[in-house]
Amino acid sequence: MSGRGTIKPQSGFNANADAEALFKAMKGFGTDEGAILQLLTARSNAQRQEIKAAYKTLHGKSLVKELQSELTGKLETLIVALLDTPTMYDVKCLKGAMKGAGTCEKTLIQILASRTCNEIQEINKVYKQEYGKTLEEDVTGETDGAFRQMLVILLQASRQQGVQEANVQSDAKALFEAGEKKFGTDEEKFITILGNRSAEHLRRVFAEYMKLSGFQMEETIKRETSGTLQELLLAVVKSARSVPAYLAECLYYSMKPCPQGIGTDDNSLIQIMVSRSEIDMLDIRAEFRKMFATSLFKMIQGDTSGDYAKTLLLLCGGDDA
Repeated sequence: MSGRGTIKPQSGFNANADAEALFKAMKGFGTDEGAILQLLTARSNAQRQEIKAAYKTLHGKSLVKELQSELTGKLETLIVALLDTPTMYDVKCLKGAMKGAGTCEKTLIQILASRTCNEIQEINKVYKQEYGKTLEEDVTGETDGAFRQMLVILLQASRQQGVQEANVQSDAKALFEAGEKKFGTDEEKFITILGNRSAEHLRRVFAEYMKLSGFQMEETIKRETSGTLQELLLAVVKSARSVPAYLAECLYYSMKPCPQGIGTDDNSLIQIMVSRSEIDMLDIRAEFRKMFATSLFKMIQGDTSGDYAKTLLLLCGGDDA
């Protein structure tokens, strides 16, 4: 984990004492939600795994099941998410996105566009162990066309390392010729280059592309593609530029009031806040402040309530007013 998270390991940590405190918070009449959320957000994920094990040893019960029976709604979803390992949490989110009728493409896009090759390799491994099928098989069964093709390339997690100096200009040219310069779009080219090059290589390609075409890569993608493929390619380009900036934007749109009055996309909100709290939440906050002239903290405050809001704000870790 990098040092840009808001959640840090607690010093003087004692898993048994924490397990007992959680047991007490759930015992008797009524549940002390405040005590539960304060404790779990003040421990690192690795420490929460120890608390889970200690709880099982001391009480012969699953901490997750106990919490599920005591909590409800969005708070339950959020607290339970904190108790999965980061990889397992991604795996469950991806599986959940493909469960039942229809697929939540947004979840597939957000996770697979923003994770490193190593993280995706881990996700693939754990997914297979957990569900007996590969993630690629499930994705292939649930999606189609160029969107599926791009997801499958991302799942290969075999991006080149570093910058291929010799290819920067030829990649920019190939993208230009596949899109702006051509009637119709050669989606294949976009998929191959954006799916297989490293982030630093792509940043160089985007700069060259701008010189060559006079357009930002994002503008071209918006003009040349549509639907879920467009969303995925934009996510990949934005993540290559800056994962924190991409996720800040996802957070903003998960809470932004829509004219249709759809309300908050709590799935996205929970998923990003939980999965980035120990990685780059400080960077996400800084990008959010820069991009939207308000702080992530204030936006969460204005958009959520109760213990659910309190937990999210603790993961956010402070206001950048």
